[in-house]
Amino acid sequence: MTPIRSAGPGAFVLAAVAILAVSLHGQQPPAARPQPAQNPESAFRFKSGVELINVTATVVDANGRFVPGLRQEDFLVYEDDQPQTVTHFSADRVPVSLGIALDTSQSMSGEKIQAAKSALDRFLSDLFGPQDEFFLYRFSDEPVLLQNWTSDRGALSRALNRVVPTGRTAMFDTIADAVPLAQTGKNRKKALVVISDGNDTTSTTTIREVKQLIHESEALVYAVGIDCGAEGTDRSPRVDPTRPQPQRRGPLPIPFPFPPGRRGIFPPPAPVPPPNSRAWQRGCTDPVDVAALRDMTDDSGGRTEIIRQPRDLDPATNGIADELSKQYYLGYPASGKKDGRWHSIRVEVRNGAYRVRARRGYVAS
Repeated sequence: MTPIRSAGPGAFVLAAVAILAVSLHGQQPPAARPQPAQNPESAFRFKSGVELINVTATVVDANGRFVPGLRQEDFLVYEDDQPQTVTHFSADRVPVSLGIALDTSQSMSGEKIQAAKSALDRFLSDLFGPQDEFFLYRFSDEPVLLQNWTSDRGALSRALNRVVPTGRTAMFDTIADAVPLAQTGKNRKKALVVISDGNDTTSTTTIREVKQLIHESEALVYAVGIDCGAEGTDRSPRVDPTRPQPQRRGPLPIPFPFPPGRRGIFPPPAPVPPPNSRAWQRGCTDPVDVAALRDMTDDSGGRTEIIRQPRDLDPATNGIADELSKQYYLGYPASGKKDGRWHSIRVEVRNGAYRVRARRGYVAS
């Protein structure tokens, strides 16, 4: 029989230490604990000039239709004309944090505001998922936050129903408030949709200041401009009775009626509405500033759409929602520069037949 060896004192000490480590609160030793999985949303947190530059890209074909099925290797990204290495890529639909800014100035009265309410109700209830969140601004003489971040569509609908058009148009002031709020959204994708039928008439914020805020934000900015000829109003230029009119040259037309009591050759002139009448307010005296809208939207990777009739609001907002659900995400390491300057971004696809719309740069602040 083989004799059993007795363990020395050192072995007993090692065994005791091992038992104590295992039994302490029933936990495993720190080295054996599983590490928590990384949240994929955190990988796309936009930190301008610090860790990762996140770019949202919309790719369409020659007919403007979205191109699905692209892979990471199909994209080329340049910063300040220098090629970048894309380290993060996604083609999945993700939740969106979306702000809405609705023009409620006097010119939006009637069919326009009703069409806007109807389109936004469908936009919010039918086209977005349960994890999406929204806020709602209205603007006339000044911006008013009707509803802060919420996923409650009913609260947004009730806020919309309380809107009564009045006053002028403080669009730039509203966007200056809405863009920083959009940036605080909890979801990876952040966007702002502006709906208006006219030019800015009362803001203290300038278009240059608005563009700077957009450059410092990750939010996609979209705009829907309603042509001022909507609601069946006359598209011909209105005559402003407060301005001196040019004198007619050449012979005057035969006066009418001629002879008295009979229909003349020339029809009588249309009466000019007084400056404060509703007909004057609805006329094309203050058309949508398309250039200003595109200045705001295009750098962000969003776009501007001009519609002709209030009924076109529904397909316009539907198209924006569809686009937000069909976009690509690309992330590349930041250079580390914090110079406060604008750094251009250019996104291309290897197939030259496709067109790409993406943010055009960022401010490394």
